[in-house]
Amino acid sequence: MCLINFQFHNDPRYKLVLAANRDEFYGRPTAPAHFWEDSPDLLAGRDLKEMGTWMGVTRNGRFAALTNFRDPDRETSGKRSRGEIVQNYLTGNESSEAFLQNLDPSAYNGFNILAGTPDALFYLNNVEGNVQAVSPGVHGVSNHFLDTPWPKVQKGKAGLRAALEEDDVNIEKLFQLLQDAEAAEDVSLPDTGVGIELERKLSPLFIRMPDYGTRASTVLTIDRHNQVTFIERIYEEGIFQTENRFTFSAG
Repeated sequence: MCLINFQFHNDPRYKLVLAANRDEFYGRPTAPAHFWEDSPDLLAGRDLKEMGTWMGVTRNGRFAALTNFRDPDRETSGKRSRGEIVQNYLTGNESSEAFLQNLDPSAYNGFNILAGTPDALFYLNNVEGNVQAVSPGVHGVSNHFLDTPWPKVQKGKAGLRAALEEDDVNIEKLFQLLQDAEAAEDVSLPDTGVGIELERKLSPLFIRMPDYGTRASTVLTIDRHNQVTFIERIYEEGIFQTENRFTFSAG
């Protein structure tokens, strides 16, 4: 996952509304969102190389999503797969806060993770290493700290606020937002150590490069009655392929 915009406990109708894009190399084998055979209560896509996931939700309402933290100087070979973090939280019973506090941050390359339930959400990155309770409001995280004002994060948060202003959350408007492929102006680009040309290509909400780009867009809502709606749209080299939709009551 490379972009997560969400509102948490900031709307009388919904405890959580999330719009996210997963960016990955096109050649990395991936399964779309489904309830896992080896964990029947877990709804998530699956990385078929390492068998972990970037985002998921369970029938009892546990939720987690992860992004990589972009810093080439910190990347080290031989680290454990970050996708196991989300998987281990969602298939476990430990509280969100305790799970994050007990993680070994040095075992993984840089990451951000959101983990929680419909009523409590926590955030951790392994650069600073402090577990934070997420406050009610509209938030965003890409490949830097939570709410770092990168152009795609700011645009995503503004679009989410606009969708929330309608009589009901406009799901189609959120997917249109996630398809925004406009690059940011150079003056607004971050400097994460990958060079200006790559920063420019990575700056849109929806990324399309020759070998890498947005492969899935997901909208997740949990309403005040804990009704979960999970909608995933799959892309191949920027072209829409299929939609997967799930609804269930968490608890």
